[in-house]
Amino acid sequence: MQSTSKFDSLVSVYLDAKDYIIAAGYAAEIDWQEERRLSDVTECGFLREAAWVILASGMSEFVVRCKFPLISKAFFNWASANQIVKGRVSCRINALHVFHHERKIDAILRIASLVDNVGFSNVKLDIQHEGLEYIRRLPFMGSVTSFHLAKNLGIDVVKPDRHLVRIAKTTKYDSPQEMCELIASSTGERLSVIDLVIWRFATLNRDYLIPFKTNKRPPAGF
Repeated sequence: MQSTSKFDSLVSVYLDAKDYIIAAGYAAEIDWQEERRLSDVTECGFLREAAWVILASGMSEFVVRCKFPLISKAFFNWASANQIVKGRVSCRINALHVFHHERKIDAILRIASLVDNVGFSNVKLDIQHEGLEYIRRLPFMGSVTSFHLAKNLGIDVVKPDRHLVRIAKTTKYDSPQEMCELIASSTGERLSVIDLVIWRFATLNRDYLIPFKTNKRPPAGF
């Protein structure tokens, strides 16, 4: 009974966090994540999301958001991989004027080249069949970044970023995945949405761990 009470309390904190970010103006962000499905992703959407995730790796979301419109313009607004490949020299020069990180800009160009070489339909099929394993083989995709791109493409996963890892540790769950799965079992929400809500709440609150500290997972046997 104590276990159920503790779990219900964690879910309550999550729902309060969701209400908080909705009140803060992020309802559309939740809706976007809820509606994402890999089957709906287009070539343009894939190139855009891959670029966003690459640029955001280790960077402030605010900085990337401010620069992204000009980055998109430098890459022909992600119209097609072929157009980017044909204009790769100007794309690179213009993008580096906006975002001074050669490895990241070159990684975006390499992904565009891959899509142009094999065709987006084949890339999409590979992602559908292999999921994270395929995404991890893409340029600049690491252990956390690959989850970020998967989630943005509509795959229902949890990104183990530093905020979620800290919250899972605070609440005594083995991983962010386990914590989010338990919340999902009560709310019926997608893992990717739960991930987003908790992550956004953390970005908006310096003391985001406080509401979770009294809602720890009870010891085994309770």
